[in-house]
Amino acid sequence: MSTAPPPDLTTIASALPEQGVARGRLWFIAFVVSLGGFVFGFDAAVISGVVGYVSTTWQLDVWQQGLLVSAPSLAAIPAALTVAPLSDVIGRRRMLVVVAWLYLLSGIGATLAPDYLSLVLARALGGFAFGSLMLTPVYMAEIAPARLRGMLVSVGQLNIVIGLSAAYFCNYVLVALSTSGAPWVASLGIDRWTWRWMLGLEIVPAALWLVLLFFVPESPRWLALRGRLDAARRVLRSLYPAGEVENQLAAVAASAGTAADSLASRLREVLSPRLRFVLFIGLVVGIAQQITGINAVLFFATSIFELSGIGRDAAFAQAVWVGLINVVFTGLAMLLIDRLGRRPLLIGGLVAVVLSLSLAGWGFQQARYQLPAAAAQQVLGAGLAAQAATVVDREFTDERAFRAAVRAALGRPAAEQHEAALLRAAVRMQPWMVLTGILSFVAAFAISLGPVMWVLLSEIFPNRVRGVAMALVGFVNALVSFGVQFLFPWELSVLGNATTFFVYAATGVVALLLVVRYLPETKGRTLEEIEHELAGGRTIAGAR
Repeated sequence: MSTAPPPDLTTIASALPEQGVARGRLWFIAFVVSLGGFVFGFDAAVISGVVGYVSTTWQLDVWQQGLLVSAPSLAAIPAALTVAPLSDVIGRRRMLVVVAWLYLLSGIGATLAPDYLSLVLARALGGFAFGSLMLTPVYMAEIAPARLRGMLVSVGQLNIVIGLSAAYFCNYVLVALSTSGAPWVASLGIDRWTWRWMLGLEIVPAALWLVLLFFVPESPRWLALRGRLDAARRVLRSLYPAGEVENQLAAVAASAGTAADSLASRLREVLSPRLRFVLFIGLVVGIAQQITGINAVLFFATSIFELSGIGRDAAFAQAVWVGLINVVFTGLAMLLIDRLGRRPLLIGGLVAVVLSLSLAGWGFQQARYQLPAAAAQQVLGAGLAAQAATVVDREFTDERAFRAAVRAALGRPAAEQHEAALLRAAVRMQPWMVLTGILSFVAAFAISLGPVMWVLLSEIFPNRVRGVAMALVGFVNALVSFGVQFLFPWELSVLGNATTFFVYAATGVVALLLVVRYLPETKGRTLEEIEHELAGGRTIAGAR
């Protein structure tokens, strides 16, 4: 027979909001800590405008371009294993300060990079700072009351998508300025070093984040975990009514237990049978977030829209809608996550993900490919157009057959150089299907898998091993993310557009079945209650 978990002030604060947590201070802390998400989003998206300039400047081949874009993702894989465990040793806030320094140094190094290798290394340094994505939800979950925890943790995800949109907007403005001919633009070098200005703008939010982090407290749960009860008491006094501080401190201290001395012992506990179910839930949600293809869609959105035949300018315009929808639906998720709960948002979102990806796949499935002679002349020139005579004005019902015919006619090097342009010129389809499918997919992800994953991971693992557990799941999440990005161009080339999206839809079906079967509901429960019920071998109400 299990005993009840210790009382927690967050429950009292939920019942007495007018006397409970100092909301203004909590929101200030959430804003400051989640600025790391903004810097991450900006860093991830700004390279989309940089890579073209750098490729021309330093004559990069396709492999060098790929390494430049993916360097942060590669560095993020080991970072996922190290940042959160280190935060268990030196503290959540101190680790966030280290991450902010890494972002700042990365921005400065990338802006001033004298050559390609220096730029790649600077970008990789920023990749190590991606660990802030795990630290932010851990910190916020440990400091927020139960009824506000979902919304406060989700602020980080909102800042990521705002950072993405800000980078696209800044790139657009800088490109426009670079061709304006204004004297002040020339004096600042924006016309000559447009890409350096794009990268340099990241320095501003990174520096601001670093400064503001010195105005937020350490996590009281981490302080209690390290036996620093007086320091934990001081933090709690800044957040809770004086009469309730001792109750809260007792609850936090009881949940903290005894700190494990070594990383190995904490890892053994995470992998122990007692936490096996909790780890399984974390891995299911962590893998589902990436394997359904969100980063492939976000990083290749313009190319995907171009493949639907709408033209390059229209494709860039549609990519702007991707960013806007991401922001709007992430904000909606913040409003709903503590009202509807984590489980309903994930289930509903995954249903929408499957339907949206299927619609995009069906749109590509209906496509036909026929290359007009005039388009062949425009793309290839007279000499290569003559070689492509066997392809011109011939209808293909499958893009893979069209690609194969082009390669047979032109040879692989010339075909790979012009393949994308030829596909855009030849495709005949209903682009609204792809557009609707992609935008719906982004909306479904933004309201479910995007923010809910980080909220759940910050809640379900016991306090004493939360950093290690988050690192393990974050490592798998980062590995899957890199795999999806790396394989996407190959999938388009070998499997075709339609099959690629159908594969993503199929992974969404598997994720949906697992979530329906196993995912518990954690809405409105304190971290101590969640630990008591999940790690104690029982499932929380809501799991089947």
